[in-house]
Amino acid sequence: MNVKVVLACGLALVAIAVALVLSEAPSRVAGTNSVPLRSELTHLRGGEQACQSGEVLPAATSAIRIYVEATIGPSVSVEVLSAGRVLTRGTHDSGWEGAEVTVPVGRLRRSVSDATVCFALGQSREAVIVLGQQNRTSTALTSAGGRVRGRMRIDYIAPGSASWWSMAKSVARRIGLGRAPSGTWIALLIGALMVAVTALASRLAIQQLTTRPRPRPRPRASDHALRMHVLRRPPRRLARIVQAPRNVPRAAWACAVIACVNAACWSLLSPPFQTPDEPSHFAYVQYLAEARRLPLGAEVGYSPQENVVLRDLDQSGVAYMPSAQTISSRAQQQRLEHDLALPLSARGAGDTGTSANEPPLYYVLETVPYELGSGGTLLDRLELMRLLSALFAGVTAMFAFLFVRETLPEVGWAWTVGGLGVALAPLLGFMSGAVNPDAMLTAVSAVLFYLLARAFRRGLTLGLAIAIGAAMAIGSLTKLNFLGLFPGAAIGLLLAALRPAPKARHVGYAAFGLVLAVSPALVYLAFKPLTTSTSLSLVSNSAGGAARGDVLSEISYVWQLFLPRLPGSVSYFPGLSTPRQLWFNGFVGVYGWADTTFPGWVYDIALVPAGLLALLCMRAFVAGRAVLGSRLPELVVYLVMAAGVMAMVGAASYTSDVIRHEGPFYSPRYLLPMLALLGAALALAARGAGRRWGPAVGAMVVVLILAHDLFSQLLVVSRYYG
Repeated sequence: MNVKVVLACGLALVAIAVALVLSEAPSRVAGTNSVPLRSELTHLRGGEQACQSGEVLPAATSAIRIYVEATIGPSVSVEVLSAGRVLTRGTHDSGWEGAEVTVPVGRLRRSVSDATVCFALGQSREAVIVLGQQNRTSTALTSAGGRVRGRMRIDYIAPGSASWWSMAKSVARRIGLGRAPSGTWIALLIGALMVAVTALASRLAIQQLTTRPRPRPRPRASDHALRMHVLRRPPRRLARIVQAPRNVPRAAWACAVIACVNAACWSLLSPPFQTPDEPSHFAYVQYLAEARRLPLGAEVGYSPQENVVLRDLDQSGVAYMPSAQTISSRAQQQRLEHDLALPLSARGAGDTGTSANEPPLYYVLETVPYELGSGGTLLDRLELMRLLSALFAGVTAMFAFLFVRETLPEVGWAWTVGGLGVALAPLLGFMSGAVNPDAMLTAVSAVLFYLLARAFRRGLTLGLAIAIGAAMAIGSLTKLNFLGLFPGAAIGLLLAALRPAPKARHVGYAAFGLVLAVSPALVYLAFKPLTTSTSLSLVSNSAGGAARGDVLSEISYVWQLFLPRLPGSVSYFPGLSTPRQLWFNGFVGVYGWADTTFPGWVYDIALVPAGLLALLCMRAFVAGRAVLGSRLPELVVYLVMAAGVMAMVGAASYTSDVIRHEGPFYSPRYLLPMLALLGAALALAARGAGRRWGPAVGAMVVVLILAHDLFSQLLVVSRYYG
């Protein structure tokens, strides 16, 4: 009854919150200085200030948007002055990314002419680029370096008058543009899919969290005789493999279906080529399918077909510019449809951008939907390829469920909490609704976590060692970030072979699994030598960065990228709390090209449920401390795997930022391989509430993550279609 009450009240509160949000009026551009974005005016360092005179601010201005570009932007303070008097001011926190930042300020009661807008940057190692138009006759912008011949672009934001409800029809129409086929029905389909996700998740939670565990029947002599007969005549290995899907709990299959439908919804919601590096990943698949060979280099040389579509969608003008939106007119849609029908070449020069650095397995699989869509347009093929990524979301959710079942076998209802927590995670849906190898990487990582947990709990067998080695091999051929999991997985394989008592055949199983894990990588290296290929640039650059730099400095940098800076160490991220502003905020909600974010207060509020779940998780650890000692090696393996992923990302960022001076290399999606651990943490937190209230807390967790997913999708709608 507690579970049903919590679900009903939670869903009702979510519905009320959605209705209230849609009743609000989105902000509008009340005025602008109309300066075109044509050039870089100047570079400002952390702590510097710039001012621009001759600005006209309309009445009711409540935010000021300045056009400055950074990878990890510092805090920005804005003041508006007139006749030497400050009219309004405001501050935006550090951690923003893109080519613009909107700073909320005190609302102006009246319009102001001939005002001076000044902005100051907080501490930062990175130079911030000021964007606008150069002008030989105008020196309105002044900075620490003196007067700049030109003006920067500034927009003035005021509260709107029309609510989202009143804009629903136009928003639905815009969602249907920029696609093939197009139509308002796409918005209706997205809504129907999310209703299905909500209904399925609620039903599964009620079924699993309200079911009382049945007492196990006492064994009988006849049962023992039957069991011994089965042991004497084990089923054939092929038969066991065929029967394996039948042994998967229905709840795991349900989590997989929910994750697939949710990712499919994200695939329809995200505009074409407005997810991280999707143009490059699509170009890799297209070149592989058309030329029948791997890309040649990491320069940008897309096919004429893709270049025309990117131009018609204004892809470069929308990415990194939160104020820019997708195409909105029927004329733009007709131009897109006309160009999609042109007999343009689908074969590029072989330079596919950043994706050329990655192994080919994911892209080989994506050639299947690419070929299946040969009768349609490029955008039809793109959507089919996105749907294949959505299937990987289902794999991730299923094996996250199974991982939780192996690590927390005592309480069955907690497995569903972990599985649904992963299935509904908006970051998983966002990345699995795009053409990106992170979708497959996350799925293979979840499979690996499950197999290791099964080996620790049930013992290492030859079949399990082969499965672990195959998962490691597949992961290394999917994306190079997977190599961060290798040390921990290898240690886990060896420890599983030595427990509970070391046997020669178990050690042999582990050795065979490790050979299987590294053999595809060795073959791949043989065909793509490190000295002549960019395929392993992430690894080679990281190692080269350590060789050219200071190892201790690199360790300090990697530490600061994820954890608070230690006293006495050099600050690589001044003015920035990386655990909070990069990783926590990123997981709460950073979409698009890392340019679509919630208002700052949302991230502050998210700390409350996150903190409560962390406390419940700690309480569960304390309550189970008697069992924790016996499972400490297994826990250490998972921690080493997580640390390996973080070290891999940090080493690449150190090379990019400190050695090459190209800016930090980070993204919350790089931590998705550890998503199975999040599922276990959510299940553990629900168990930490005790036997009586645990299922109710689990239902609350499900509602919370479902609400997180819904509001994340509404955020994307407001960003691209509002």
